[in-house]
Amino acid sequence: MAATTAQSMGTLPSGMEICTTAPDIFYLPELVIGGLVWILVASTRVVPENPLGWVMFVSIFCFVGTTLWLLIFACGGNQSSFWPGLDAGFHFVAAIFYLSASVVLAYITIVIGNLSTVGIDVLKTYRLDISAVVMSHVATLLYFLHAIFSAIRWKRA
Repeated sequence: MAATTAQSMGTLPSGMEICTTAPDIFYLPELVIGGLVWILVASTRVVPENPLGWVMFVSIFCFVGTTLWLLIFACGGNQSSFWPGLDAGFHFVAAIFYLSASVVLAYITIVIGNLSTVGIDVLKTYRLDISAVVMSHVATLLYFLHAIFSAIRWKRA
């Protein structure tokens, strides 16, 4: 009911209404899954540094960005006319970033899995990286769905 009320007024939801609207219910799952990607990648030895550095940048950037976005929406600072487009744009960029990070992370995981000498440390890193790949793909899906629903809301406004 609150979702239709906020949508019919042409404004974005604020306060507790963000827990009831279609795109905004993705904030908490995005934070949890993105935080898990961050933790899982950070808990392994980051080798090679460059590609996994991109994964860490994406997970931290999206985590901080989503936290700020959630706070702005919860405090009601999103009532200007440019916010719906900005919301869709941020989540689309986050989805593209997470997709690229997911591909890089999956490639590194495959490389680690194909090592000829599988030791205990390599196996532990491999398992953590598999978990990070799965969580990264779930985060990609969440950000993509959020971007789609935000774009639909933007076009309606």
